[in-house]
Amino acid sequence: MKKRVMLTYGTFDMFHIGHLELLRRIKEMGDELIIGVSTDEFNQIKGKKTIIPYEQRAAIVEAIKYVDRVIPEERWEQKREDIKRYGVTHFVMGDDWSGKFDDLGDICEVVYLPRTKGISSTELKETLKSLSAINLNELNHAIEILKRIKDNLE
Repeated sequence: MKKRVMLTYGTFDMFHIGHLELLRRIKEMGDELIIGVSTDEFNQIKGKKTIIPYEQRAAIVEAIKYVDRVIPEERWEQKREDIKRYGVTHFVMGDDWSGKFDDLGDICEVVYLPRTKGISSTELKETLKSLSAINLNELNHAIEILKRIKDNLE
């Protein structure tokens, strides 16, 4: 029986349970799991700002027990080359990418898996932004109170 080699790509910034579940589900489908982690430079091209640098993101993903190999994702066009280079039988992405990689179906099976409900890196980043804004407002309020106290003491 032919070895089933799975390939997926992602930024994997702020690694969370949704990422882990996706990798677990992909690994269950095959024998080998290769992950392309987007480099910082490629994320800039995509218009994404990462919080965690590429080297750290790649190390985190590489440490996951489901992952057999991590490669850098440096450009859109490399997917076809990577599929051929690593003997990939299945290209797998989250269903938010549905239809975007169907052109790879001529060299491997293309699969789109449902995302883990209730969590995403985008939502986490938005939550952190609002928490920062709340904390900044509270800090400004505290500064105003301290200024008034100081003015009353003088």
